[in-house]
Amino acid sequence: MTPFVTLEGKRALVTSGTRGAGAATVRLFRDLGAAVMTSARSRPDTLNDGIGFVAADLTSAEGCETLAAAVQDRWGGVDIVVHMLGGSSAPAGGFAALGDGEWRRELDLNLMPAVRLDRALAPGMVATGGGVIIHVTSIQRTLPLPEATTAYAAAKAALSTYSKALSKEVSPKGVRVVRVSPGWIETEAAVHLAERVGAEAGADAEEGKRRIMAALGGIPLGRPSSPAEVASLIAFLASDRAASITGTEFVIDGGTIPTA
Repeated sequence: MTPFVTLEGKRALVTSGTRGAGAATVRLFRDLGAAVMTSARSRPDTLNDGIGFVAADLTSAEGCETLAAAVQDRWGGVDIVVHMLGGSSAPAGGFAALGDGEWRRELDLNLMPAVRLDRALAPGMVATGGGVIIHVTSIQRTLPLPEATTAYAAAKAALSTYSKALSKEVSPKGVRVVRVSPGWIETEAAVHLAERVGAEAGADAEEGKRRIMAALGGIPLGRPSSPAEVASLIAFLASDRAASITGTEFVIDGGTIPTA
């Protein structure tokens, strides 16, 4: 019996695919039959068999060029691009704590890698009349945390707007562009954060998790999403089952956003 979702025969690039939701996406894509390539600044100690890897700093134009060239050299093109790369290193303290350097770093991490890689790889998709580009944004584009994530949230909002514009341009040419907007994901880093927050309160990691969820305004589901759940949504949207879905955003946040 044919599986409900398959990526058999697809060539897929997943940026930042060595940990967290990115690693879960790489594993699932491989299990669904795709040829997968991923990237990070340095090669991890362990990497699943059959996964292509390119060491590249995607916050720079040169790093994006290196990765795009590797895709072209190995495959001659790509069918699926998943932009997982993102994060924030900005200090707490609100808008006044953010100098030009912090703003540039957040934009170079959360917006420009997608812009540069799409510019390099999307024309090949258009030429063949098919492909899928998935931009991983964040619910913080609509629910920013002003104490610490103003620049990150603004960069993700810019990514979402760019994604919508790109979809309007290339969807008529056969290339789908969609967005996945996660809330809090229970990655290894999130677990460590919960442990630290709990310890600071003289409690355990579960209390730390509750405090983080409260800071987000609450998660009605009662827990963060797992990396595997985020990967499953991405895999469906990348598959031919989602062939008429383009130009829209899918939120996976356990109900954190309080509006419809």
